Amino acid sequence: MNEKVKLIDLAKCTGCRGCQLACKQWNGLPARQTFAAGTYQNPPDLQSDTWTLIRFQEIEAKGGVKWLFRKDGCMHCTDAACVKVCPSGALYHSELGTVGIASERCIGCKECVSACPFEIPRYDGVRDKVYKCDLCLSRIRADLLPACVKACPTGALSFGDKEDMLKKAYARAKELGGDAGVYGDQFVGGTHVIYVLQEKPEVYDALPAHPRVPLSVVVWKDFLKPLSLMAVGGVLAASFLHYIIHGPKTPDDADNRTKEGGAK
Repeated sequence: MNEKVKLIDLAKCTGCRGCQLACKQWNGLPARQTFAAGTYQNPPDLQSDTWTLIRFQEIEAKGGVKWLFRKDGCMHCTDAACVKVCPSGALYHSELGTVGIASERCIGCKECVSACPFEIPRYDGVRDKVYKCDLCLSRIRADLLPACVKACPTGALSFGDKEDMLKKAYARAKELGGDAGVYGDQFVGGTHVIYVLQEKPEVYDALPAHPRVPLSVVVWKDFLKPLSLMAVGGVLAASFLHYIIHGPKTPDDADNRTKEGGAK
């Protein structure tokens, strides 16, 4: 499998939101009326029809303030909790390692919303379905760049083979120095969206420092569910064996036993 990765160099991001707009345009996503209360970030969070969001954040820096911009969206985990818990197959791993979504299969159970360590999937109550970024899978398959990468004017976004992008990420983090580092490849089996962060992960809003698949998901999907399926399989096998040896049970069997018991 030729795994692909999107690299986000936050040191080059100017918060222009070109990627945010390109995502909406390519996917035909409607805009919503929102209110930015005390921040330039708009909308205030990811939505069922906003799959890419530029987060605006101010931090203290040398007696003043410093802007941090972060492109937020699906991280496309290798060990994806959303794929593990999805009962309908609406969420799946593509041949490129990304996490695709087939919305027509979604049953609106919201299991993925609860399981995702990055809190990405968004539920639409009107359509009773969950939505998220699919990394422009149709474009990638057509040998095109994801819409957000194509639209970025500063080179903050790049896309390519996993190995090449990881080399580029670590070289860039070394070049930036200080607290700069690479985020994503060391969690949840490795993500297919990788950040070069200027600051430590815990500085960024809504970015978990140590994301992991919830223990409840691991216990159920990797241990309890297989055991329960084995138990069900054992019952079915035993029933089938009984059928082969003794033949089908008929209504007369119970009547005959009752009559024989009464005769005694």
